[in-house]
Amino acid sequence: MGRTVVVVGGGYGGAAIAKALDQEADVVLVEPKDAFVHAAGSLRALVRPDWAGNIFFPYARLLRRGTVVHERAVAADTGGVTLASGRRVDADYVVLASGSGYPYPAKMDTDSSGEALERLRATHKELADATRVLITGAGPVGLELSGEIKAVWPDKHVTVIDPAGELMPGFTPQMRADLRRQLETLGVELRLGTSLLAPPPTEPGTLGSFTAATTGEAISADLWFRCHGVRPNSDYLDGDLAAARTERGQVRVTETLNVDGHDHVYAIGDLTDLDEAKMAGHATRHAEVVAQNILAQMRGEHPTAVYRPSAARMILLPLGPNGGVGQLPSPDGPVVLPASAVSERKGTDLYTGRFAALFGTA
Repeated sequence: MGRTVVVVGGGYGGAAIAKALDQEADVVLVEPKDAFVHAAGSLRALVRPDWAGNIFFPYARLLRRGTVVHERAVAADTGGVTLASGRRVDADYVVLASGSGYPYPAKMDTDSSGEALERLRATHKELADATRVLITGAGPVGLELSGEIKAVWPDKHVTVIDPAGELMPGFTPQMRADLRRQLETLGVELRLGTSLLAPPPTEPGTLGSFTAATTGEAISADLWFRCHGVRPNSDYLDGDLAAARTERGQVRVTETLNVDGHDHVYAIGDLTDLDEAKMAGHATRHAEVVAQNILAQMRGEHPTAVYRPSAARMILLPLGPNGGVGQLPSPDGPVVLPASAVSERKGTDLYTGRFAALFGTA
């Protein structure tokens, strides 16, 4: 068996596995973006354009031996990938790490880091001029965005709506109570059990006053953001691999993270059908398992590393640099973290330091 590994997608999981295999395999990383985008920092980049450059990391120093191809994969099968240019990259192992799409500004909607920075700065100006902001979606992204806005503009009126009747279900009552308390202290208006009856007349992130009809009271705002609607990026799967897609567009994987039915094809990150929250930390752990298994196969051994999702709920949810809530698992049950611990672990720099090390820009 050969040693060529093609990795489709250079996000959290894809970058990690490409780096892990770089010394032992011939790695080809297929990624259309000209720089890695640290999505966990994108909301702060919106409210602090002077800081926004910290979320972009060029791929130039990620690999020493391998190659990064800045193109989009339009088809992937068991033997490799076909790129938008028509070029074919044959491989002995295929790792699907193409992640998921999500509305801007949580994820960028351009492959150019320069264009992304310009877009963030333009949206920042629109947001700065808005008095009332509507956020649709009270999940981690919508709540974190509300906290980032309030950290920079305490007097802006921020309303967060969600059709769910419960805030952050599945987490401990203690953490959820602390989250509500902090939102109230910030002055964030939270309306659960509330949906828009029609989308606002303006595009998200664009200044323009409106009054939106909801299932409850109407809401007036000057600008809105959509913070829901994740979509797996799996449309490019071809041949036998297409059959592994679920109705939701995710990919069925085994405990070794092989795509179901394919010994030399793996999937990691948001693309997988694993029953767990889609988080960067999980994607990097997937990468560790797959790297072990591919290296074993290269040695002629049977892959034995397995990944088992944890049933324990965990989260670090900053509300600006100094606020936020957290819950981590422990042998004695879930541990709820105070805002100071969330700030120290994540909120202060949003992990930008660790990615500077990974990409050789520290």
